Amino acid sequence: MSGVEVTPLCDAVGPMGAAIRRPLAEMFAGSVLQEEPWVLHFHCYLLRDAAGRLTLVDTGIGGADSPAASWAPVPGTLAGELAAAGVTPAEIGTVILTHLHSDHASGAVADGRPVFENARYVLQQAEADAAEGPMREIVSCLKSQLHAVEGDAEVAPGVHVRFAPGHTPGHQIARVGDVAITGDLVLHPVQLADPSVRYLYDDDQETAARTRAEVLAALKAERAILATAHFSEPFVRL
Repeated sequence: MSGVEVTPLCDAVGPMGAAIRRPLAEMFAGSVLQEEPWVLHFHCYLLRDAAGRLTLVDTGIGGADSPAASWAPVPGTLAGELAAAGVTPAEIGTVILTHLHSDHASGAVADGRPVFENARYVLQQAEADAAEGPMREIVSCLKSQLHAVEGDAEVAPGVHVRFAPGHTPGHQIARVGDVAITGDLVLHPVQLADPSVRYLYDDDQETAARTRAEVLAALKAERAILATAHFSEPFVRL
């Protein structure tokens, strides 16, 4: 893992709210999923290198009044998870936002100010450009700390981002040694078995499926470890 410790932080657990919930066979077209409750785990990840530098990947669902409140089990418990890991928000030096969906980015801002006041917030330029509504407001709040990248980049020692579009225009994953923190590249385990299974809420389902197949093939060839956003178990060895 390139000397970087990866710690999963469980921000919340719960079903998708009725505002956006659909039958599983509709949400994952082309799958053979039987209808059952889909209980989502909302994982963020804390990265700590040998020098003690801290990076946070994604910021969770946010508070009770966050943009995720209409469908996610707010409030999230990221602050408590960080405290349990012995970390304060002020100690985070880099925040990687895999994309600007409310369950990944709402915890970046509270009361109109960045929660992680000393951090650079790393986002793909394409994602910032496409932001709308509440997510545009979050980008605006982060403006002075925003570090926009275009494509693949090393954003902290031993920590890289990789452009992986489709779920959103500027979706990215993070790489740390043999660990890939995948954001919403893969939403459900059925997509590991068949990356062509599409997800209803991918912005561009064709691009997302192509990206998923290409990235997963490369990761399988490496026998990499996936650090997932929504699986019940955070880590999956390919």
